[in-house]
Amino acid sequence: MVPPFRRIADDLRTEILDGRLAPGEKLPSENDLASRYDTTRTTVRKAIALLRAEGHVVSSQGAKTHVRKRPAIMMVSTGTQWRSRREGGIASLNVELADQGFNAEQRLVEVTQEPASGEVAAALGLSGGQAVIVRRREVLVDGEPIQLSDGYYPADLFARTPVAEARRIKGGVAGYYEDVMGGRIARFVEQVSIRMPTPGESATLRIPPGVPIARTLRIAYDGEGRAVELLDSVVPGDAITFEYVIDVPPPKRAQEGSAGE
Repeated sequence: MVPPFRRIADDLRTEILDGRLAPGEKLPSENDLASRYDTTRTTVRKAIALLRAEGHVVSSQGAKTHVRKRPAIMMVSTGTQWRSRREGGIASLNVELADQGFNAEQRLVEVTQEPASGEVAAALGLSGGQAVIVRRREVLVDGEPIQLSDGYYPADLFARTPVAEARRIKGGVAGYYEDVMGGRIARFVEQVSIRMPTPGESATLRIPPGVPIARTLRIAYDGEGRAVELLDSVVPGDAITFEYVIDVPPPKRAQEGSAGE
C-alpha cells in the first residue's frame, strides 16, 4: 500500500509535470491539502518535503511553497550551424538562446595557467602535468546563472596570445584560432554525463536539493587532428534539453551502385 504522503506527492508531481501547476504557481495550502486528502498537515509536509528534495518545488522563508521556475532551453548541435554562426561573428550559444527569446550574457570569471589534470591531458592529447591555459566563464540567462564553463587550451599553442589574457575574445577562442592563427576547426567530439552537483556548483547555479547537473565535455580538433580546445560545462539537469542532429551518409552499396551507372 502506498503511504499517504507519497500519494499526495505523486498527485502534485503529476500536476506539475503536465502543467496544471505552472512554474512559479503556489501550491495549495497545507490545510487545503490536508482537507483534500483527509489527512494531517504533518503528512502533507512530508509530501512537500519529498517534492522539494526532487527539485520540483521551492519554499521561501515567510512565503508559501511554489513550483520551481526553470528555463526550457533547447541546445541544438550541428557542425553546419556552428560554422554559419561562427562566420557571422557571434557566439553560437548567444545566438541559440536569443533565437528562443532569452537574454544571454557570458562573464569571464578567471584566466589562469595550471598543470593539466589527468582528464584534461587525456582529452587534449597532452602529457600529464603539461601546462594549459584555463578560461573560466559563467553564462547567465535573463540575469540568472545557468551554466559554468571552463575552457582548457594547450599553453604551448596559446601562451603568447590573447587567449592567455583576462579579456574577452571576439568570436571566441575558436574564432581567434581560425582568423588570426590560421588554423581551422574541423571536428567536435562531445560527451554528456549526468551527476549530482558539488556544493559550489549548487550555490553558484542556485540548484535546489535533488536536481542533478548535466556535464558536457566538448573537444575541438583542427584540420591536422590536434585537440585545441576542451570545454567543460555544467548546467542544471532540468533546464536544458540537448538535441544532436546527425547526418547519416547513404549505405556503401548505394554509393557504389550510383558510381557504376
